[in-house]
Amino acid sequence: MADLLEVNDLHTQFFTRDGVVHAVDGVSFSLAAGETLGLVGESGCGKSVTALSLMRLIPQPPGKITEGSIVFDGQDVLKMDDDDIRGIRGNNVAMIFQDPMTSLNPVLTISRQISEALELHLKMDKGEARKRTIELLELVGIPSAKKRVDDYPHQFSGGMRQRVMIAMALSCNPKLILADEPTTALDVTIQAQILDLLKNLAREFRTAFILITHDLGVVAGMTQRIHVMYAGRIVEKADTGELFANPKMPYTWGLLRSIPRLDERRKEKLIPIEGLPPDLIAPPTGCRFEPRCQYRRDICREKEPELAAVPNAKPDHEARCWGTQNVPGGGWLVATDWRREVGDTSVIEEIRRGDDTAAAGE
Repeated sequence: MADLLEVNDLHTQFFTRDGVVHAVDGVSFSLAAGETLGLVGESGCGKSVTALSLMRLIPQPPGKITEGSIVFDGQDVLKMDDDDIRGIRGNNVAMIFQDPMTSLNPVLTISRQISEALELHLKMDKGEARKRTIELLELVGIPSAKKRVDDYPHQFSGGMRQRVMIAMALSCNPKLILADEPTTALDVTIQAQILDLLKNLAREFRTAFILITHDLGVVAGMTQRIHVMYAGRIVEKADTGELFANPKMPYTWGLLRSIPRLDERRKEKLIPIEGLPPDLIAPPTGCRFEPRCQYRRDICREKEPELAAVPNAKPDHEARCWGTQNVPGGGWLVATDWRREVGDTSVIEEIRRGDDTAAAGE
């Protein structure tokens, strides 16, 4: 069975006065129907630009997709004309943006903003669209949906606005939903509710999800696979359970070490990743994480590693690190006990408890 989404060697650049920003630089991945994928990394690593590229929402100028292909359901998105791509956006592919207050139109009612897509893509009349809108609001847990359907966005709380965004994304029964930091602006209890809602919807409707976040803890129990991004590139990819059990990229170790634990006192302080991400106008010639990596060697400064299979790991586990590759000057991380390197790993074990179901795709 063919993949629902195939992204191959995607390059998205922004042309500025200071130079060309290589925001997404050679990203490749695939996604099966009904699968959930986590795209994780620091702010500025290219996660959101990747998602916007998939829907061809990159502002032009200054942005442009310069290379690669995006094949969705057998069609190359980059070769579609404007009318065809508009027929896919909000219909077969939907996006949940990270700040609903800036994504919702403040002068239109919730009813109008959801029903517009139903009328356009599903050819419903106004009565049918309104009825379906109320059903969607009830589905995502909006109380008194019949009374609130004609309210404006400012009359909803942050969590309720995010639920409205999810209802909009689900309105046309899409095959793929891109969730870009869907819980960033919410408090912890509402975050948990939204994540549970997304997880249940993915299971119920068999919708494929790409969950974009900077927090590995968010994707732990939500996804089947995780791709870690750094400086415009994917630096590690693996099944969710495998990534937490056997991470190989030092950058991934840094992300794991920075996860706080709330239920008991941590033995050691959180260890931040020192330094700053590289300038994507003039990225390093070697490994892009090399300036911040405590395991760097001469080979790391000289040449950038490929994303390659990791020894002593599952077949689909790949990392972009010389320390995992059997080449002259490389291979020093293969036998490293990462748990010893990152110190207290009890928080990782805590996260892994909920991974088995997601990793198995159940």
